[in-house]
Amino acid sequence: MLTGYGLLIAFAISIVVLLASIIKFKMNPFLALLLTSILTGFLVKMPINEISTTISTGFGSTLGSIGIVIGLGIVFGNVLSESGATESIAQGLIKKTGNKNSALAVCTSGFLISIPVFMDAAFVIMMPIIKYIAKSTKKSLMVFVCALGVGTIVGHALVIPTPGPLAVAANVNANVGFYIMYSIIIAFPAALAGGWIYGKVFEKYPAYEDEKSSQSLVEVSLNSSEVVVENDVESIENSENPGFGLSLLALLFPIVLILVSNISNLFLIEGSLSYNIVAFLGDKNISILLGIIVAIFILRKYLNKNLGDIVIEAAESAGLILLITGAGGAFGSVINASGIGNFLVETMSGLNISVIVLGFVLSALLRISQGSTTVALVTTSSILGPAIAGTGVSPILVGLAICAGGTGLSLPNDSGFWVLSRFSGLSVKDTLKSWTVGGTIAGFTAFGIILLINFINTIIPLPGL
Repeated sequence: MLTGYGLLIAFAISIVVLLASIIKFKMNPFLALLLTSILTGFLVKMPINEISTTISTGFGSTLGSIGIVIGLGIVFGNVLSESGATESIAQGLIKKTGNKNSALAVCTSGFLISIPVFMDAAFVIMMPIIKYIAKSTKKSLMVFVCALGVGTIVGHALVIPTPGPLAVAANVNANVGFYIMYSIIIAFPAALAGGWIYGKVFEKYPAYEDEKSSQSLVEVSLNSSEVVVENDVESIENSENPGFGLSLLALLFPIVLILVSNISNLFLIEGSLSYNIVAFLGDKNISILLGIIVAIFILRKYLNKNLGDIVIEAAESAGLILLITGAGGAFGSVINASGIGNFLVETMSGLNISVIVLGFVLSALLRISQGSTTVALVTTSSILGPAIAGTGVSPILVGLAICAGGTGLSLPNDSGFWVLSRFSGLSVKDTLKSWTVGGTIAGFTAFGIILLINFINTIIPLPGL
C-alpha cells in the first residue's frame, strides 16, 4: 500500500475527480462515488481483492447505522406532511418569530433537536417543515438548509449526550457537568455564526417554489444529480389542519423520547433492566418508529391518504437517497482503509504546538480524511487524552477544541453530506456552499471562542477549568 505524503496526493486526486464527475460532467452521485472509491483503491495501491470488499463493507456499515432511520424518517415526515402538521408547525414558528427571523428560529431548533437526536435523524425529521417555511417566506431554500444543517451538526458535534462529545469528555477525563455548560456557551454562538449569519448570503438567491405542487401532495423528481421532495402546499392550506400544539406533540415525541433516554441512562446502572429498557426505547430507530405510531394515532383524522400509500411514497423517495448515502460510506471506508487518517495523526502529533490547537487541527484533518465526525472526535481524544494531564491546560477546553475541529469541513466522503444534499434537493455545489462552508465557519467560530476562554482563564480562573 502507498505510504507517506503520497497518500495525501491520492486523496486530493480522488476528491477532485469525484467533484468534477458530479459537478462538471453531471454524473449520478451514486455511480460517481462508487467509481471514485475504486479509483482511490488503485491510487493507494490497495490489494485488488480488498477494494470491492472494502467498498461493500463501507456501504453496508453506513446503511446499517442510518439506513433504517432514513426510511423511518421519510415515513414520519410524510405522515406529518399528509396530515398538515408540518404546515401548522411552520406557520406557528413563523408567527412567533416573523419572516425576518425565521432562519434564526430554524437554526435554534436544529441546534436544540440535534443534542438528543443524531444529526441525520434531526435533519430528516425537520426537512418537510423547512421546505414549507421556505415557500411561505418566499426565501431561498438554501437559507434554511444552511440554518438547519449547521445548527444540527454543531449540536451533534459539541454537546453531550451525543456519542462523540460524550466519548471525548470521557477520554480527556473532563467533568461532564462543566463540560456541558461550556459546550453550550461555545456551541450556540458558533451555530448562529455558521448557520444563521452566514446563511444570510443566500437571501439573494431565487425564492423556493413548488413548481409541481398542483399535481400531487408528495412528488419525487429524480435526475442525474438531484432528488427533490416537493409538497403540495396550496391544497393543504385549503384543508383543515391539526393545531400547532398537537402537531408539535407529534413532531417532538420521538425527540423527547431520545432525550429522556439519554439523560436517564446517565443515572441508571449500566446493564440493569431499567437501563436496557430505557436504552431500547431511546434508540433512534425505535423512537422514530414509535413516533410514527403516535403521529398516526393522534393525526389520523387529518390524513389525506391511507397509510399504505404514505409508506409506498416514502419507499420511492428513500431508494436513491439510500444508494447515494451508502456509496458515500463506501468511499469513506476506502479512504479510512488507505491509512490517510493514521498518517495525518502521526505527522501532526510530532509537532510542538499547543495541545488545544493540536486537538482542533488533528480532529479537523481526520474529519476531512475519513468523513465521520464521531470517528474524528473519538480517535483524536483517544490519542491526546493521556497527554493532557501534564500540560496544565483545561481538559474541558482541549475536549471542546477536538469537537470544534470535527464540526465542519464536510466533503463527499461524509455520509451526512449526502443525507443533507439528497433530502434538501440541493446540488453538490450548493451543498458545499451552504453545509460545508457554514459548518466550517461554525467550527472555527467555536475554536476562536475556546481560545478566548482559555486566555481569560489564564488571567482570571474560571469555574470548572
